[in-house]
Amino acid sequence: MLLTVKIAGIELNSPIITASGTFGNGSAYAKFVDLNRLGAITVKGVSHEPWEGNPPPRIAETHGGILNAVGLQNPGAKAFIEKDLPFLKDFSAKVIVNLCGRTVEDYVNVARDFADVDGVDFFELNISCPNVKAGGMAMGTEPKMAEEVTRAVKSVSAVPVIVKLSPNVTDIVSIAKGAEAGGADALCLINTLLGMKIDIHKKKPVLGNTIGGLSGRAIMPVAVRMVYQVAKAVSLPIIGTGGAATWEDVVEFIMAGATAVSIGTANFTNPRVTMEILDGLIAYMKREQITLDEIRGVI
Repeated sequence: MLLTVKIAGIELNSPIITASGTFGNGSAYAKFVDLNRLGAITVKGVSHEPWEGNPPPRIAETHGGILNAVGLQNPGAKAFIEKDLPFLKDFSAKVIVNLCGRTVEDYVNVARDFADVDGVDFFELNISCPNVKAGGMAMGTEPKMAEEVTRAVKSVSAVPVIVKLSPNVTDIVSIAKGAEAGGADALCLINTLLGMKIDIHKKKPVLGNTIGGLSGRAIMPVAVRMVYQVAKAVSLPIIGTGGAATWEDVVEFIMAGATAVSIGTANFTNPRVTMEILDGLIAYMKREQITLDEIRGVI
């Protein structure tokens, strides 16, 4: 069965992608996963300068998911390029580098860090970061802000730009249109939902940062709804993400309009989940004698 898909004119081996922050650079999963079967590997968020992240505790389990407040801790672009990127060059899976920043200039600077670097196929803009110049408002919560940061990175990027949208908004479609107006080549949605967990015995928040991002099975209906709404409103390819853990989940996202599907939290509990999803997807396509194009956006 033909599993290849195209995003911004680039062909991926399959529609299965790994989500940023859940798969590292792939090396820890290589003994469980045939990385060449993946469409792309999205690496952990990379900033221009090193980020320390948030105070611990950073992870809390919830019903149907996890809360995380890692704070995008990373050693910075230079260290990533020297230590992590070389491993990925040995595989045919495309490489998506997730970029983060606190100002538009931060995003531009980290994109420029990769100007003469081989082995990067896409940038993914994490626009859920707080914009310090806008009083801490996340860049992905206002259409004009999303348009501005997308346009700024596109102006210095030699690779296609995927914009990852925050679900913590009233109207996801308006944000998607802002990113599209800024020149985005594709969209990824959704990022985590804001959540909180309280230790009732200690009478304090479980997370050191008080509030964290909820991911996992619990958020999938929200993600599918948003993919469906955005797919009807923009002409860009969409990577659906948020709670997918089975081949049936992937089919659901594709039927809602996604070109590819990113697997995140499920990697933590089952390191082989991406391979199981691919096997299940192939069996489904053979059984139904159907192609991905025939089911994409049928709803």
